[in-house]
Amino acid sequence: MSGTLILVRHGQSEWNLKNLFTGWRNPNLTEKGVEEARATGKALKAAGIVPDLYYTSALRRAQHTLDLMLEEMGIDNVTITRNVALNERDYGDLAGLNKDDAREKWGEEQVHIWRRSFDVPPPGGESLKDTAARTLPYYEAEILPQLKAGKTVLVAAHGNSLRALVMAIEGLTPDEILAREIGTGEPTTYKIGTDGKLVERVTL
Repeated sequence: MSGTLILVRHGQSEWNLKNLFTGWRNPNLTEKGVEEARATGKALKAAGIVPDLYYTSALRRAQHTLDLMLEEMGIDNVTITRNVALNERDYGDLAGLNKDDAREKWGEEQVHIWRRSFDVPPPGGESLKDTAARTLPYYEAEILPQLKAGKTVLVAAHGNSLRALVMAIEGLTPDEILAREIGTGEPTTYKIGTDGKLVERVTL
């Protein structure tokens, strides 16, 4: 019996809207972000999905997204596990800066390298490789055993922590995962076998 993993990036945040590097900073959702979270909750309910377990990060934009989804699904009185391992990549000195201002300060090419290389971190921050180094062990220790046991698990997190998971689950190369866009509020659903391997990617 396969387990089901639903990965959802938080809805649009106030800093997504302002084109700011966010990382571990803690803005909330925009009105559009709230609508995206609610729409995903409705889609999961329409698909008949009732998760057994719920995970999110220590950041409120992901927590709020999960709360809104559960509200639309008519689910309450459940235990939600929050952990910094699922936090967004830490952008260090870039956090809070407008992406255009960062390009003016450090140059287009350098900012592109920080944003789109696998293992080059921005000053004081994390690369995607660093993010994977904290996200994947948590997934393997806490979430994967539940999937192997046939459970349905819902994870509300962030673009880069989810990239780390998608890379591992789908067996993608660093270049392939860096090219993958994970839209705000969009669910990615997988069937995971008892051996912990991907059975299929499911479109809701």
